[in-house]
Amino acid sequence: MALLHRALFTWFVVLVFLILLVLKLDNRIQWNWSIVFIPVWFYDSIVFLYVFFYILAYSRCGELSQTVRRKLYYLIALILKFAFLILLCLKLENVLMELSVVHVLLPLWILAPFAIYDVTMRLIFNSKNRYL
Repeated sequence: MALLHRALFTWFVVLVFLILLVLKLDNRIQWNWSIVFIPVWFYDSIVFLYVFFYILAYSRCGELSQTVRRKLYYLIALILKFAFLILLCLKLENVLMELSVVHVLLPLWILAPFAIYDVTMRLIFNSKNRYL
């Protein structure tokens, strides 16, 4: 898929999610929070499948390159994001009332240091290559 198509699809999914979120927060719809998050889960599922099959295709070659390791990191990040979204929906629906906000945000707190490290390293290596 071309870059423009991916960008338009991403914007469309974000737009649908934000519309559903605003309608839910304004009490215009009485839907479950899980339904409101369907566009996010749909998009993340597509990304998850893409990354998973990318890793499978390149793992058959027998070499574990830097891009495959980075895709594996993205796969773990998506799993942590799924865990956060599930816990968030359960907390918002009061299914698990005894669940604290700390436990809901724990997957994001686990993900944050790795994301900061990845972004920092990519910025450092890209800036070194740019000025050589």
